[in-house]
Amino acid sequence: MVTLEEVARHAGVSLATASRVLNGSSRQVGRTMRERVEKAAAELGYRTNVAAQTLARGASDVIGLVVHDLVDPYFAALADGAMRAASARGHMVMVGTTYRDPEREIAYVSTLHAQRVRAVLIAGSRVTDAGLTERLRAELDRYRESGGRAACVGQDLLGVGTIAPANRQGAADLARALATLGHTRFAVLAGPPHLITAADRAAGFAGALAELGLPEPQIVHGAFDRAGGYASVQEVAGATCVFAVNDVMAVGALAALRERGVRVPDDVSLAGFDDIATLRDVTPSLSTVRLPLADMGARAVELALSEAPAAVVHVEGQVVLRESVTSV
Repeated sequence: MVTLEEVARHAGVSLATASRVLNGSSRQVGRTMRERVEKAAAELGYRTNVAAQTLARGASDVIGLVVHDLVDPYFAALADGAMRAASARGHMVMVGTTYRDPEREIAYVSTLHAQRVRAVLIAGSRVTDAGLTERLRAELDRYRESGGRAACVGQDLLGVGTIAPANRQGAADLARALATLGHTRFAVLAGPPHLITAADRAAGFAGALAELGLPEPQIVHGAFDRAGGYASVQEVAGATCVFAVNDVMAVGALAALRERGVRVPDDVSLAGFDDIATLRDVTPSLSTVRLPLADMGARAVELALSEAPAAVVHVEGQVVLRESVTSV
């Protein structure tokens, strides 16, 4: 069966434009563009999807946002940015939490499709299981072929507009900054190995140390949350500086170190990644790599609602050194 995406590609137009022409949208398309799409559809033998026509005509003003964990301030900040941007455009945002279960993520997209939401946003890391990623991508493709729109925050693996934070580069920049303080013995609280964001950050950090001729860091895997940081740091031995691949892990590590009587930064330096708002209340103030989280959520909404072809927006991180690190 010929897909709407194939028609759009054959006509040289965006998927959204092809959908408006062939799926009965009330939004107008110029005569020349309409003729190109209709000609491409005829040449390829495309058959109009009645369900897609219904979606295009009757889609709600709701945007579906699917995140891993709303308790994590990283996702709360992304959601806040998305909600504000959507509100400014007259849309509401409905949030679903997957609890880091890829199967729930796929199910959410299917449900949002059935509910005829205007757009779907996926926020969170992909996993190393290519089969799961392909299934999510296929689910998004079905939704988009029915006239829906989509974007994601994370890795560019889903074939939709993507806000892609520079995880590997940001961690490498942090490693170099910490090395200038004289540290040579590092540990990385690396999170789960199947989570691409965690793996990229750990690899970026370790790679920069190797380029500087420094010893390999101790790598400790654990959960990608506060409890994971709390547990993982207790396995660290001999390091003068610990890098947690996200801030909530760093906060957990800080609590564990404090309970053991280990002083930060006097006995060991500590850094995280993301610059979540919670860090304003942490003592000592935590060094990190700052990402513009709310802005990333807002830009994801703009990508999802844009009529332009799917684009990848790369977002750089900024190293911020605070009281939790010191020179040795």
